[in-house]
Amino acid sequence: MSGQAVNIPDIIVIGAGIIGITSAIELQEKGAKVTVLDKAGVAAGASQGNAGAFAFSDASPVASPGIIRKAPKWFLDPLGPLSVPLPYALQILPWMFRFLSASRPEQVRRGIEALTTLMTVSRDRLIPFMEQTGTHNMLRQHGNLQLYEHRKSFEENLPVWHARGERGTEFTALTDPDQIAEYQPGINKRFVAAIATNDWYGISDPKDYTVQLGEFFKSRGGKIDIAEAVALKHGAEGVSVRLKDGTELSADHVVVSAGAWSHHLARTVGDHIPLETERGYNTTLPIGAFDLNRQLSFEEHGFVVTPLSSGIRVGGAVELGGLKLPPNYRRADALLNKAKGFLPGLKIEGGRQWMGFRPSLPDSIPVIGPASRSRRITYAFGHGHLGLTQSAGTAKLVADLVMGIKNDIDLLPYSPRRF
Repeated sequence: MSGQAVNIPDIIVIGAGIIGITSAIELQEKGAKVTVLDKAGVAAGASQGNAGAFAFSDASPVASPGIIRKAPKWFLDPLGPLSVPLPYALQILPWMFRFLSASRPEQVRRGIEALTTLMTVSRDRLIPFMEQTGTHNMLRQHGNLQLYEHRKSFEENLPVWHARGERGTEFTALTDPDQIAEYQPGINKRFVAAIATNDWYGISDPKDYTVQLGEFFKSRGGKIDIAEAVALKHGAEGVSVRLKDGTELSADHVVVSAGAWSHHLARTVGDHIPLETERGYNTTLPIGAFDLNRQLSFEEHGFVVTPLSSGIRVGGAVELGGLKLPPNYRRADALLNKAKGFLPGLKIEGGRQWMGFRPSLPDSIPVIGPASRSRRITYAFGHGHLGLTQSAGTAKLVADLVMGIKNDIDLLPYSPRRF
């Protein structure tokens, strides 16, 4: 009896950041032949310089009534938590109007529901995925402290935390500096309240994690090529990817997960998705710069301090400045000087500065779903500063969608067509 031919789908994943690599592994495990394309290599972009946290409790959109009230004051400070460089201000106006629209209470409520669902899928998939890929030893469960200088800000945020608590997020409210010191000694007593989340996961180093996933993918027969994709073309039988050098590659399916550059590819097949770039800055200080036992989030200042295997990382803030303006490392310096004031024992010498591009949509909900004109093209981008957090869940949803596997997750809130 002759054997029956097995049709193995040929898939190209564009982007070798954490979303692309994780999606490639899930597709590979479901039987696909997968090639990853990236113009610079594995973890060459935002995936190497993030805070290294799986922030599953951070299920609130950036656009919110609270942020809108604070934004005018922040915009006046060029080194503050949220800024727009003057040369880019006019260009970003359409995105800002969408951001303002997304801050309406009903929009925020829908955003919390969508993000909570994705966080739940991501949290449930993370440990099995890490065990499958041999990366579980890189997981850290050190907890997080979200710190407040002003009791009013703390009280304004408590309803959000109680709403998260109703969805399963465990937290402890700390209401004086002595309680805070029990969780993390060495914090300036100007911080009068905090939220402690002890089940907060972190990774030993986000770049090392993504690189190790890339090695796992290759060890299972996956291919990673250094090449810049510039256009897509779809047809009845498949998809072609045109590279910058003029070469064309063909596949049964393409997944677009190219981070802050993804919308340029989407535009070549008729989808105009309002993706913008949060330019994030950080400084990684040497090991031993501070005796840090958990991540610290300075809520009113828009940055975090994180313990990594490579050192202490001080970073965050949002600069909506696009892809072309040169980095403004004064922002990294400003964060570092603030951190020194908040943690008097912090040694700030000998750090490495970095700037990366976070792909952000105005409603903070990533795009996960098919292109409007072809189901052979799947989008998976726009995760903002939560790409690492949402990577395992996004990859599962992408792989199920591409491979035609049913699940009970409604993808409508993540649809590219919502814009």
